[in-house]
Amino acid sequence: MSNRETILITGAGQRVGKYLAEQFLALEYRVIITYRTDRADVKLLQEKGAIALQADFSSQQGVMDFITSVRKNTDSLRAIIHNASTWSKDKTVIDNPLHFNELVNVHMFAPYWINYHCRDLLEVGDGLRDIISLTDFTIRKGSDKHIAYLATKSALESMTLSFAKSFAPQIKVNAIAPALIMFNEGDDDAYKHDRLKRSALQIEPGAKVVFEAVSYLMHSSYTTGVILPLDGGRHLV
Repeated sequence: MSNRETILITGAGQRVGKYLAEQFLALEYRVIITYRTDRADVKLLQEKGAIALQADFSSQQGVMDFITSVRKNTDSLRAIIHNASTWSKDKTVIDNPLHFNELVNVHMFAPYWINYHCRDLLEVGDGLRDIISLTDFTIRKGSDKHIAYLATKSALESMTLSFAKSFAPQIKVNAIAPALIMFNEGDDDAYKHDRLKRSALQIEPGAKVVFEAVSYLMHSSYTTGVILPLDGGRHLV
């Protein structure tokens, strides 16, 4: 296998995950990505050199099958970035409780078992290694419409602290809690205006700020067990 350091990014078929993969590829890392649905962006990343593994984290068997695939494709890891996410309003969960299982599997079951089963890959060689999870700023405020979603994201933050204790000192484990990063296609001007006014900086920063945060955590030799806010000063408003 390649001597280049390998970064594993889950949920990298679009948006923030795709941007992270592109940046690490440009820095000449070997990049393994996961995707659930085949799309043009996945093929683009493959053309740039990414190893793309289709994975369905909504089922526990899908998670375990993915771990087997990772181990077939690399014998070491520099970092794991848990970016895979799913989103459901509580109305959807109440109407179909299987959506709650999906939230648990994607945000809790998958990171838990990937961390445990890939720990030895992170411990290969010298130097610090990283596990970084993407959570959600709204955990700190709560939401009357996304209780189930935020509960599972909150559990991911709890696991971040516990894994930081368990995997020290060679593996640093941190999380990033973003607020607004990118609007979705189709968001109207009124919605955008309302969302921008909720933070002190009042900008749509784009995926670059997530990469900046990831880079900071990876290059900090004295930071572990931290939930890094990435909210543009939303907590000030």
